[in-house]
Amino acid sequence: MEGAGAPRGLAWAWRSITLSVLTLAGVMVFAALIVTLGEANYQRDRALAAQRHSYDVMILARTLQGTIARSEASLGRYVISGDQQLGRLYYEDWRRADETITRLEKLTRDDAVQSRHLRDLRVAFEARGNELALTALNTNYGRNSQALSRYYQNRQGASLATINAVLTALISDERDQLEARTTQAMTSVKRSTTIAKVLAVFGIILVLGAIAMGWLTLRALTDRALARAEADTERRRADDLAAAVAKATAELRIQEARLRQVQKMEAVGKLTGGIAHDFNNMLSVVLGGLELARRHAKGHAPELLRHLDSAHDGARRAAALTGRLLSFARETAINPELIGAEALFGDLADLLQRTLGDGITVAFRDSSHGWRTRVDRGQLENALVNLAVNARDAMDGRGHLTLVAGRATLVDDRATGRAAGDFLTLAVSDDGCGIAPDVLERVFEPFFTTKPVGKGTGLGLSQIFSFARQAGGDVTITSTPGDGTTVTLFLPRETNTATQGASQAPAITPVALTPQVAHTHGRSILVVEDDPRVLTATMAALTELGHFPVACDDPVRAAAMLAAMPAADLILSDVLMPTLNGPEWIAALPPHLATVPVLFVTGFAGEVGAIDLRGHPVLRKPFTLAALDRALTAAIARVAEQPAPASSAAA
Repeated sequence: MEGAGAPRGLAWAWRSITLSVLTLAGVMVFAALIVTLGEANYQRDRALAAQRHSYDVMILARTLQGTIARSEASLGRYVISGDQQLGRLYYEDWRRADETITRLEKLTRDDAVQSRHLRDLRVAFEARGNELALTALNTNYGRNSQALSRYYQNRQGASLATINAVLTALISDERDQLEARTTQAMTSVKRSTTIAKVLAVFGIILVLGAIAMGWLTLRALTDRALARAEADTERRRADDLAAAVAKATAELRIQEARLRQVQKMEAVGKLTGGIAHDFNNMLSVVLGGLELARRHAKGHAPELLRHLDSAHDGARRAAALTGRLLSFARETAINPELIGAEALFGDLADLLQRTLGDGITVAFRDSSHGWRTRVDRGQLENALVNLAVNARDAMDGRGHLTLVAGRATLVDDRATGRAAGDFLTLAVSDDGCGIAPDVLERVFEPFFTTKPVGKGTGLGLSQIFSFARQAGGDVTITSTPGDGTTVTLFLPRETNTATQGASQAPAITPVALTPQVAHTHGRSILVVEDDPRVLTATMAALTELGHFPVACDDPVRAAAMLAAMPAADLILSDVLMPTLNGPEWIAALPPHLATVPVLFVTGFAGEVGAIDLRGHPVLRKPFTLAALDRALTAAIARVAEQPAPASSAAA
């Protein structure tokens, strides 16, 4: 080992000494090259400066000749015409010629030959000026003929010839000096270039030698450095990969949680809609039976009537709860209209003040800049009132509530199903107790509430969530315990304000609550309903009202039964039935039966919104006897007011 280490050490020392010598030689060559190039640059700069000087002298000399000629020409025109303006031009040009001679004197003061020429030029110029001044003076005094004679005599004057001769000699001498200086500079540059080439070749040899020695010196270090660098690189890659995996995992968990929340809300919404539909059918039977029982219980014990009233009130409350369930399930009929923040806040101001009480200070701020949305006004106002009531409870009845309208542009979010676009934002903020993070994650879940038993149903925020999604928007909530809560509704911006509702699905036409019209006789009514309990209750209600109902539990047989009736004053049909829905079997009626008035009843308004009801009125389940009576009267009166079809008129 020691024998092998000694030669390796000697080789290392030899390479180090050689590399040092080559480096020193290279520095010296580089310094000499810099000096040589500096000298060449200096000579070149001198030649360029001499060229610029010579060009300036020659240009000024030529300019002087032109200025003198132009001045004498102006004097000649002045002598002939007597125009004072031409006289001034003569004077100005002669003054500029004098300034030009002064500049030439400054440029050539370091050159004895050129300075001598300029002295001669100055003497001739002044003599010529005196001659021309006499001519101009004669013209000024109106002696034009004498001035003209003197002007022509002066054109052949010796002073003008001297001026031209001096300027020609000046230009010629400057051109000779320029050629001599250029030749000298080029000779110096060539010499410096030759020396630089020799030094460059020698420097290249030194550089190649240094590169070779450096390569031999660094080769031993390269392998070890490469191994160390590869190890460091692999370690960094492993760390980066682990960080990327951790980040992707965290984002995936967040997206999965959002997706599960959306899927949960969709599933619960569908289930709730179906349950609410069945509840509406059962409540129709209950309300109808209670109303019939109360009618037949007149004159009985007050205790019985009181129990019937209590049962009827409970059924109505159940119907209201079912309506909220349908709203949560996005199955409520909507009447979309164009709404702006300014008008909305104006309508809500008094309502919120009465609802929240004097302990809550309500402030409105509109930063929407005129953006509007198209939604159901009742649902929107109900959502904002619910949020305000929740805020009041969070502030224990005292605090500040702020409603802010703004604008937002969102991008696609596949995890939550939110679409991109422009949105009108409505934010409800309070300074209450705030919401803890574990509770904040569940606030939109149906039936989840932190209020005591009997104080809340847990459908408020979930209903608002469903309303926002039904409108094509979104809802977000931010809260910090102790700093209050902000709930923000994102509603799609409506840009087409030319027509309202043109692009919406046909909405349900509700039955107008007109005063009851007295009947001269009962009506013959075909009742089409697939639920036997609802059919029985409806038949009993119609009979109680004095009509003559005919029951049909299958819409497939409805047309035949209608044709078999001696006279049919009205068709009372459910909308959603297993075999045929109401509008389908009504549309299939023959022409002679198509004029019979139709009244649809339904407890599941969501799907009806996608069905063409052909303008027929709709009565919502559950309904009271009074509502049924008004709906029947309005449906018959509505058909009677319409003009008869052309075919009927012809018949």
